[in-house]
Amino acid sequence: MRRNYKLLVLVLLFAAASCSFTTKTFDDPNKDKTLIELITYVLENGHYDAKDLNDSFSKEVYKDYLEGIDPLKRYFYASDIEEFSQYEDKLDDQIKNSDISFFDITHERMVQRMTEAQDLYKEILSQPFDFSKKETFDTNYDEHPYASSKEEMKERWRKQLKFSAIANFYDKKKEQKLALENDPDHEIKTDAELEEEARELTKSSMEEYFDFNDDLERRDWFSLYVNAIVEEFDPHTFYFAPQDKDRFDMAMSGKLEGIGARLQKKNDNVKIVEIISGGPAWRGEEVEVGDEILKVKQEDEKEAVSVVGMRLDDAVSLIKGPKGTKVTLTLRKVDGTLKDVQIVRDVVEIEETYAKTAVVNKNDRTYGVINLPKFYFDMENYSERNAASDVKNEIVRLKEQGMEGLVIDLRNNGGGSLKTVVDIAGLFIKEGPIVQVKSKLEGQEILKDTDPSVLWDGPLVILVNELSASASEILAAAMQDYKRAIIIGSKQTYGKGTVQNVLDLNRWVRNNDLGDLGALKITTQKFYRVNGGSTQLEGVKSDVVVPDRYSYIDIGEKDQENPLPWDQIEAASYTVWDGYIDFEETLSSSKERMAQNDHLKLIQENAEWIRDQRNDTSFPLSYVEYEAEMSRNEEQAKRFNKISEYESNLSYLSLPYEEELFETDTVLAEKRMRWHENLSSDVYMEEAVNVLEDMKMNNIKKSGVALKK
Repeated sequence: MRRNYKLLVLVLLFAAASCSFTTKTFDDPNKDKTLIELITYVLENGHYDAKDLNDSFSKEVYKDYLEGIDPLKRYFYASDIEEFSQYEDKLDDQIKNSDISFFDITHERMVQRMTEAQDLYKEILSQPFDFSKKETFDTNYDEHPYASSKEEMKERWRKQLKFSAIANFYDKKKEQKLALENDPDHEIKTDAELEEEARELTKSSMEEYFDFNDDLERRDWFSLYVNAIVEEFDPHTFYFAPQDKDRFDMAMSGKLEGIGARLQKKNDNVKIVEIISGGPAWRGEEVEVGDEILKVKQEDEKEAVSVVGMRLDDAVSLIKGPKGTKVTLTLRKVDGTLKDVQIVRDVVEIEETYAKTAVVNKNDRTYGVINLPKFYFDMENYSERNAASDVKNEIVRLKEQGMEGLVIDLRNNGGGSLKTVVDIAGLFIKEGPIVQVKSKLEGQEILKDTDPSVLWDGPLVILVNELSASASEILAAAMQDYKRAIIIGSKQTYGKGTVQNVLDLNRWVRNNDLGDLGALKITTQKFYRVNGGSTQLEGVKSDVVVPDRYSYIDIGEKDQENPLPWDQIEAASYTVWDGYIDFEETLSSSKERMAQNDHLKLIQENAEWIRDQRNDTSFPLSYVEYEAEMSRNEEQAKRFNKISEYESNLSYLSLPYEEELFETDTVLAEKRMRWHENLSSDVYMEEAVNVLEDMKMNNIKKSGVALKK
């Protein structure tokens, strides 16, 4: 869809040349006002289904923004909301006029209220909780009114903190009981001592929470306000502040340029929490998990910069950098010593992003499994590593191992590049349409596979669940419409039938002295199946439906705010796959196995139990009642322990090229071992392999009949 993206940019650039974005605007020092003006223009002219900026729109932005910044209603008072309410139906006018006075007043008030809240929690946690007192805490915050007085606000905080502390107290009591069972001489602590420890844990978590919030700057809060505006257009239109855009690019490509370490801020210190396998830090072997970064020095600078107390995002910006450049880190090692370590930055690949492959043998037949976490690609250069090229390479390798059937696992795959979907689908069919796309600017078009070759013409199963979305749904839908694959999974997938493009907002700014304005992910198209139906809201319905823990949780597109509606268009011209596979016989066998599977019945019961637990929002704050409720829940949960204990008697192995990598990369070896163990206890994967076996046998039977004739 690169061509569509470029056309949109050209159209908007042309329009921008004749609209109100003048040099005078960019000379305005108020970057936030310019950002509102720019985003509003782009949305009105580029969004697939642009909303009217009217009083109704204003009220929705007002509601969603306030809910977004104070979801637990523990900062703003009823008097604050009464003061803010004068803006409820005026935000549309403010947006049109690039007026940010509503944001300014709410931001200033939030900073004030958070400061007051810090005093409140410290005061409350300085005194013991009375866990003998009968009272409850309701976590259905939507039904809570805003506090009308300081006394009411303090009481609200007291209950929330007590709710946290009683959970810690319960855990402490359990730990002590277990310790006594293992060691009768274990020192017994009084309830008063355990209560104090529980309170300290709650206090520590609150300190970390407010440390994080103290790092937030005005720009961070303003991004929340901007997104309250843009998400009224649809749930997938989103504003990326500059550093958020970097993270999005990294997530889509699975690559970053830096040292190859994941960082976390704790008590003003930047700590290394993971070394990414294969990255510069991993190769150098001088950096360890647990090391703290004290200073950062660039190769062209004389002085190092202290990152102690610095915002984590700012520290990360100093540490990462272009491939080939050097950075020196002053580390406080795990053993307490100080050490300067120089690292040459490089391109780091996040292995979890990429497709991974395993082989499994059953009844002397070899089957392949490809897990695809997302449809990744490099947004700057599609010819770089992407999901389609990786899947193609893995299929070639699997064929070399004698593969007789293939499972593509798209569970939890939230989507990605549309082009990679078309390329992957083309590996399994001859020429033909894969997906239809409808655009505001270009009308309707059909994206086709134009390569008549078929890389894999054998049995194919696709696994999905409620979190399989967007590009995952395109691939599953296309293979289902062609009767090329059997889809196994949830009743329906996520239901995201829209396409987004990411637009760099800086390209509209002439003589920009405002700094990086970030980017806007904007919905520009809807896609449709080759049969003309839309996956929007309805998703893809599995051929074989199996229960899972998400069955009763509202997590689909239909459960989001402001989704675009479902519709349909005329079907494209396509030819159903002419393989030998008898779909109906295979589906019938699979459904029969599923209906008789006691393990799946237990998963169904677990899903219903999770639903009931989520619907219960009232919790006791007296220990006797809390302990009784936890005990009941734990007894009930024991019934579901068997779910994780399931064994399929199938063993999974890596391909030979990965086995060679394991000799030097023990981290990768451990990750693959864990994945293979999970596959062995995966009832859905077991059924996918069973279906492959049925498809293979049906193929052989049909082939035999054809040969006899």
